[in-house]
Amino acid sequence: MTGTVTGLAAGAALAFAALAFGFWGFLLVAVFMLIGAVVGRVADGRIDLRGVADALRGRRSSS
Repeated sequence: MTGTVTGLAAGAALAFAALAFGFWGFLLVAVFMLIGAVVGRVADGRIDLRGVADALRGRRSSS
């Protein structure tokens, strides 16, 4: 899937959530989509959680 198609699907899901469940439902769906994206990137190996945790603790810089 291209980025355009993925963005279109995400926008459609958020629009449906906003129409069906109101603002708080929209916000909840957006948070779950963000969590799903992060989990997907970790599973693909694009995000190193150990490196992120070390940077947040100040053990190494992000640069």
